[in-house]
Amino acid sequence: MTIEAENPRQPPSPARVRTSSDIEVTTYLEIAKEKAGVRPAPAEQKIPVTERETIIVLDFGSQYNLLIARRIRECNVYSELVPFDMPWEKIAHLNPKGIILSGGPASVYESNAPLAPSYVYEGRLPVLGICYGLQAITHQLGGKVIPAAKREYGHTVLHISDRDSPLFAGLDEAITVWMSHGDSIQEMPPGFKAIAHTENTPLAAITNGKNLYGIQFHPEVVHTPQGKEILRNFALKICGCKGNWTIGNYIDESIAAIKAQVGGDKVIVALSGGVDSAVVATLIHKAIGNQLTCIFVNNGLLRREEVERTFSAFRLNLGMNISFVDGTDRFLERLKGVTDPEVKRKAIGEEFIRVFEEEATKLGKVDFLAQGTLYPDVIESALSGSTASAKIKTHHNVGGLPARMRLKLIEPLRYLFKDEVRKVGIELGLPEEMVWRQPFPGPGLAIRVIGEITREKLEILRSADFIVMNEIKKAKLYRSLWQTFAVLTDVKSVGVMGDHRTYGYLVGIRAVTSEDAMTADWARLPYDLLARISNRIVNEVSEVNRVVYDITSKPPSTIEWE
Repeated sequence: MTIEAENPRQPPSPARVRTSSDIEVTTYLEIAKEKAGVRPAPAEQKIPVTERETIIVLDFGSQYNLLIARRIRECNVYSELVPFDMPWEKIAHLNPKGIILSGGPASVYESNAPLAPSYVYEGRLPVLGICYGLQAITHQLGGKVIPAAKREYGHTVLHISDRDSPLFAGLDEAITVWMSHGDSIQEMPPGFKAIAHTENTPLAAITNGKNLYGIQFHPEVVHTPQGKEILRNFALKICGCKGNWTIGNYIDESIAAIKAQVGGDKVIVALSGGVDSAVVATLIHKAIGNQLTCIFVNNGLLRREEVERTFSAFRLNLGMNISFVDGTDRFLERLKGVTDPEVKRKAIGEEFIRVFEEEATKLGKVDFLAQGTLYPDVIESALSGSTASAKIKTHHNVGGLPARMRLKLIEPLRYLFKDEVRKVGIELGLPEEMVWRQPFPGPGLAIRVIGEITREKLEILRSADFIVMNEIKKAKLYRSLWQTFAVLTDVKSVGVMGDHRTYGYLVGIRAVTSEDAMTADWARLPYDLLARISNRIVNEVSEVNRVVYDITSKPPSTIEWE
């Protein structure tokens, strides 16, 4: 079988994009998936939708498949990730110039294995199979795939035997690539030839010399340093794309799509204080103006001074209609006695929706609720376009939504990564301090207090977290770190302070670096900085007598503790 870095999953099957409660959501498949990530072009260079060129990525179930589309976008070529069995008539309007078959957890020789649609092979479009995609090409065109005698996982050296292949144009004869597979090709399909190999995989890259290419390694991950060049070669040299997709296209088409979707109706947007909701609010405001009302809810789970800073920033900088709701008591009551993190997330998600519905009734007839949901939220909640992804944790604004809700959802950033959203925010003119705010989870401190939530625990965590952030900013590391925060564990330990025995809480410190939150590495903070943080916490937060630093990467852990 093909081994992926993520958890085992069932083979993918056809699926609509829905929440776990089977709620239809607006996904903007035709206008806003995977578009940011490139510098804006002058207005005269913007490309009409009818002239857009697209690389379609068929999703066979890997949790990192959107990285393929993201890398293509970084080459200034529009790309969409769609379910592996998407009918041609549903993608033809995108003007596909090429197709990529993604990785996945299944084995092609199994009876229920997902396979590529017939149009992949019947048409004349260039096709690139990656890992499982290569095996699908081999299996469907008459070759043979078998369990590998020796599985291959991690870095390896790829030796390019055909230096004239356009797929490897400009690359050295030997490059480092990332492998993740347990199946291998025993026999190529008729008419194919090998163009690269590794020590353990003789057929690491093959082609029919026409329009079909397959590679066993993963060019989309950062562990393949020249992987983007390979994908660039496929998009520009093999598919003939011009590479003229820009953030300007994303913004213009998103605004047009929002206008068409909403019409004359009213929209409320959930503001959290972060860049995601700020960008959503700005896009919608540009589209429909005063038909939008922003709602900022204090759920009692925010950090110190966050309510005041956020409310002020949005009023001063965005110039929109903003309604403030203090929901502290109702949220904490809802979380009383709850210790399971999944139950926490769902309870918070449901309560948010109820607050928004109540506020909407005060505005008259409101039809839409807009959220700053991003793709990492969707895929970790196993709610992407393919049902093959395994649920890691439910995000309150995705899988935590209630089964019945009156408002229809608008989520224009649903298929974007955080760094792409920041680039959109800059293009929209949002303040830098708002654009570069570190991510903060929707459930807030509820998932950073391990175990039951109480007002006392929240205050302890706020104090410790404030110290962490203060020291990180003083060290001028805030912008270089993806996330930095404190966690209040449910562990107590014995200590000694002033010759007296103490029995206090253990606080964990988490600091990570990342590009998109799909993977992350623990930050190598200076020892003296960690010492200052620890010393301040145990001296200034009386309930804490021990501080630890989390040195676990993602995977195997997640960024948040719950």
